[in-house]
Amino acid sequence: MTGMNRRTFMKSIAAASLISTMGRNAKSGTRMNTGFFGVHPFIEENPDAVFIMRTSVGDKYNYAAKKDAGYLFAQSVFIAKGAGDLHAFPVSRLIAMKPNLTSYTQNKPVDIKMGIVTDPDFMEGLIEGMKTLGLSGSQFYMREVNGEELVDDNGYAAMADRTGADLLVKGTVAAQIKPSLVVWKDNPDGTYFTKIPYLWPINAPDTFLINIAKFKAHGMGLTLTAKNLQGTIVRNYQAHCTSYTDHLDMDSNHRNPKAKDVIKQNYLRHKAAGIPRWDKPGTDFNCGHGMEAWASRCLDNNTVTKPELHIIEGIYGHDGNFTSGPHDGKPKDFMANIIVFGKNPFHVDSIGHWLGGHEPGNFGLLHMALEKGMSTLLNPADIPVYAWNTDGSAILTPFNQFPQTPLLTYYLQRNYDGQNEPYWHLCDEPYQYAPAAVKHDRSTPSTFELAQNYPNPFNANTTIRFTLPRAGDVRLEIFNAYGQRVDVATEGRFGAGSHHVLWRANGFPTGTYIYRCFCNGYVETGKMVLVK
Repeated sequence: MTGMNRRTFMKSIAAASLISTMGRNAKSGTRMNTGFFGVHPFIEENPDAVFIMRTSVGDKYNYAAKKDAGYLFAQSVFIAKGAGDLHAFPVSRLIAMKPNLTSYTQNKPVDIKMGIVTDPDFMEGLIEGMKTLGLSGSQFYMREVNGEELVDDNGYAAMADRTGADLLVKGTVAAQIKPSLVVWKDNPDGTYFTKIPYLWPINAPDTFLINIAKFKAHGMGLTLTAKNLQGTIVRNYQAHCTSYTDHLDMDSNHRNPKAKDVIKQNYLRHKAAGIPRWDKPGTDFNCGHGMEAWASRCLDNNTVTKPELHIIEGIYGHDGNFTSGPHDGKPKDFMANIIVFGKNPFHVDSIGHWLGGHEPGNFGLLHMALEKGMSTLLNPADIPVYAWNTDGSAILTPFNQFPQTPLLTYYLQRNYDGQNEPYWHLCDEPYQYAPAAVKHDRSTPSTFELAQNYPNPFNANTTIRFTLPRAGDVRLEIFNAYGQRVDVATEGRFGAGSHHVLWRANGFPTGTYIYRCFCNGYVETGKMVLVK
């Protein structure tokens, strides 16, 4: 499938003596500052969807390529918006960022440690790409409760210096942190937590939060976006991975007094309902009852913490667990070259687990999120998945067309009742999913549709969405007010479903334009207005 017709696009650019990408000036690297920004509207319009951007980094030590991947990601996903647009945020807003940093054994070789954290070079590119919207480095606040002693070792201190971002990795208990550095959130209906403290500005008003997990294995399977938010919570409230027989070392007034009983009842109910591996006996977190307790705390956190975007940085994936693993006792990193993202963390994590070689239905957290209404889909085949291109276009693509990178875990090893599963394993046994409760008309449409472009009127670029009832060859042409064809926004073969392309109008004069879409004998047109 092809996105932009680049030859046609480059001809129009050359005619205007202008080179521009996403409204970015090639010399200054800045994009038009409208005073507002946000997540791309197509992502906002599809909150149940998951997007996968492929990267092309040759090896994990290619620092420039990793930074470039973050930059291109930011340029295509975070865009300038108008003041009246939905989900538009003023460029004065604080940008809170939660990478996966965590703690590890410091004296291990660099090769082993790299895959434990969200790659700092990708993070640097992400910040620099967002700066082109008119944001300054001082508006970015990276926060993590774990790994306070490791910010020099993992590259984050140096990266923060280069970008001007504020980095706080603070493991101090809540009572010992200045009140101004703690944001308290009430959760009166929480299964475990009724009040949770966060590292400011996580969950503070007027803050734009981005959750950036790492593609890696862990005791919970893969530690992806839902779990990554655990590190936004102040110690010792963040210690979710404890035995179900123990309570966290925290203010008891901030805990549901019936938590232990409720979690036990839920565990027995879920075990009887057949949540996979929930029958593993034990008293620590790595048993069925322990996972029920961990997942309950995780879901409480996700109930009150609402990032604008959930991201899995998967330029390379880390199997094993921190600094131990199945490769002569060590973990190993594999080049996956994917960035997985979306609005719903559990849908993102479902696809993330599949990409890591696991069957998502085998993970209890995802079942519990579905039960609570925090997600609508569990089967990866039911989740709309789009291949995201760096030009800002998206192509609906079957999830199993993306290659998997198996990442071995020790999650709920089946070593009981005569079972002899290896300690490091994949949870890839088939799972019988129930029929999807929600139908996605955009992924299985019955008619051809060409939607109104967004935004309209627009300056510099606009998104045009079309929906196909079946696969076909598409040509999307742009005409001026005199009926002259001035560009071809896209042409190529597209599958059934909803797609969008970005038309870049740099070099074209102010005025009214017509866009016309041809596919399988259908022809539809729309009108749009370019204002400069």
